[in-house]
Amino acid sequence: MTSRAKFLICLLALGIALAPSLAEARAGKGFSGGSRGQRTYQAPPPTQSAPAAKPMERSATPEQAARPQQAAPQTQPGMASPLSPGRSFFSGMMGGLIGAGIAGMLFGGGFGGGMGAGGFLGGLLQVALLGGLAWLLFSFFKRRSQQNAPQPAMAGAGNLPSLPEPIVLNREASTGVFGGASAQLALEATDFDAFEQSLNSVQSAWSRRDREGLALLTTEEMGGYFAQHLGDLEGRGLENHIDSVKLEKGDLSEAWSEGTSDFATVSLRFSALDYTYDKASGKIVEGSDRERIEAVEYWTFVRENNGAWKLSAIQQA
Repeated sequence: MTSRAKFLICLLALGIALAPSLAEARAGKGFSGGSRGQRTYQAPPPTQSAPAAKPMERSATPEQAARPQQAAPQTQPGMASPLSPGRSFFSGMMGGLIGAGIAGMLFGGGFGGGMGAGGFLGGLLQVALLGGLAWLLFSFFKRRSQQNAPQPAMAGAGNLPSLPEPIVLNREASTGVFGGASAQLALEATDFDAFEQSLNSVQSAWSRRDREGLALLTTEEMGGYFAQHLGDLEGRGLENHIDSVKLEKGDLSEAWSEGTSDFATVSLRFSALDYTYDKASGKIVEGSDRERIEAVEYWTFVRENNGAWKLSAIQQA
């Protein structure tokens, strides 16, 4: 292998080694991490602006804790307990009498012989017991046939519990940058304004390398990720800037509540000037300060007790 070939291979290896660090330039660029509560490891529903989200690559939420709890097994309606109240004292007493009568027939005293009955009175008792046995058998098979028979459809829903109606977002799909959708949690126009403002504020704080500002806008977990990525860039003598951020289209993916915490995941399609330059030379090593780029990401926000929304996760589309 010639010296020129070896030199080209070294340059290629160096470019591959630097690529992941440069790809982590814009706040959240190339990164899928954070927490979405119990839905952290569930893919958010696709939207018009983003067909799908990449799975979480890094999260402080344990996967086991994010799984929904399984419901306890329930007793099937047709299986009653042997000691259930449906088995009355009368049915138990009749079973005992009939059992005694059958035992008397088998061991030679006649059906009523076990009670010392004889003559006319004993015959009447035997007939009564046989009639009771026949009546019990008839009732048993009648109930079985009614249970197995198909039930007729009811004309009304008066005996059925009514299902809750879905809460529709108060912001219509044709209004503003965000599209509307149905969700478990009702959001107002001010919530969508907060999401759009957060996009600009987070990218601005990132460009200023303002770790304290990022901590106020994000959860502790996301603030830690951003601080780590900024440290990686500074260690290489690089700075990344995001200027002129504009939200082109936003869609609600899902919104829900978990106890006192509210979550909302939105897809954001935005454009900006995204460029990284070397502090020593002042030259741009990635991106452009004149040509806008377009990005599509899923951002998840969380608020506690109806407080301010904070960024809790970013997933690449």
